Amino acid sequence: MEYNALKLGVDLSRTDAIVLSHGHYDHTGGLAEVLLCAPNAKVYCHPSAVWDRYSIRNGVAKQVGMPTGSRRAIKSLPEARLYRTKKAMEICQGIGITGTIPRMTGYEDAGGPFFLDPEAKVPDAIPDDMAIWIDTPKGLVILTGCAHAGLVNTINYAKKVSGAEKINAIIGGFHLTGADDRRLRLTAEALLSFNPSLVVPCHCTGDNASALLSASLGNIVKPGWAGLRLAL
Repeated sequence: MEYNALKLGVDLSRTDAIVLSHGHYDHTGGLAEVLLCAPNAKVYCHPSAVWDRYSIRNGVAKQVGMPTGSRRAIKSLPEARLYRTKKAMEICQGIGITGTIPRMTGYEDAGGPFFLDPEAKVPDAIPDDMAIWIDTPKGLVILTGCAHAGLVNTINYAKKVSGAEKINAIIGGFHLTGADDRRLRLTAEALLSFNPSLVVPCHCTGDNASALLSASLGNIVKPGWAGLRLAL
């Protein structure tokens, strides 16, 4: 994490706020390292981000929750630097987090075989999934982590809590890997209706979904990658 930041010319010591999109290991694994570099940063997360959680495929349970080091880092933070919230809130002027995103569409789900126990008895809807919204003169910029709440649910709720109507950009993981044709089609149709200027699908969107979005929305779709810089 620190190595990548240095390569990009980013000074982590100047970090004001860290937002955890959800409690999966691949979205929280660098937290302890970043907090060492950013001694004044505040951390925003959902209360359930620290839950134990599992992905179970072919009967094999894999732990996918927050790593132990990251949990310890959160617990060691002074109260004034830790914000556990289920509610939408503005974290600075014109930038906010959605908190818990209501699941309103009938075709979106958490996007995988996720459970709260290794026996696969308790499904994990990933209630901690949340996004960042940024109000810009050109419209709302929405940053998703994995969009486990559903991309369309996420966009609709970000619009509601921010009060914005126009969408400028939608950037992040859309978690459409393995999504069926109906979900992909309805998602593409919804994105067209939002009329964004830029859509940047990242890691968990999947090649098939990214290709379909490109075919449906045209050249406003730009693939995302580590180190990508965007001027918005």
